[in-house]
Amino acid sequence: MSDPINHLGLLCIDMQAAFLKAIPNQEGLLDRCRFALQAAQLLGVSVAATEQLPKKLGATHPDLTQLWPADTPVFPKSSFSALAAEGLSRWIEANQIHHLLLMGVEVPICIYQTAVQAMGDDLGVTLLSDCVGQRRGEDREAVFQQLLAMEAHILPSETIFYSLLGGADHPDFRNFTQLVKAASA
Repeated sequence: MSDPINHLGLLCIDMQAAFLKAIPNQEGLLDRCRFALQAAQLLGVSVAATEQLPKKLGATHPDLTQLWPADTPVFPKSSFSALAAEGLSRWIEANQIHHLLLMGVEVPICIYQTAVQAMGDDLGVTLLSDCVGQRRGEDREAVFQQLLAMEAHILPSETIFYSLLGGADHPDFRNFTQLVKAASA
């Protein structure tokens, strides 16, 4: 049986400063996204990102780009669904990804449309609940309820990454717990 981590992909959606400045508690969101990126790298989860109209709206926040390897693919897009970004579907296929972990902005727009399209393409979807943001808090619950009804998963990042570890005997358990402690400080 193959390792389930090999079939996961973490997709960072539109974490650009132009969008983040409109998101309440943007620093908290950035902190949790940094944690998720570090945890994904520690556990060998493939990572990619999208940027909405980057020539106009700028690149992914440098707090995140400094954490990922230089070869991390970043896909520019103009559509709201990240899966419509040119090359992203090929990346998913080439990496044999069957389940996407989603983080980024904005829940009622790009996160929602990406999740719906991914599920329509028979990909599993988990929203990292502490790693997604939106301008209006009241939109979050309605979108989460709809996605849950469509069989998406919505869980905090620590829950997901601890699940991938499976137990304290995992070779990366100690490093992961250090990462958790640092992210909680």
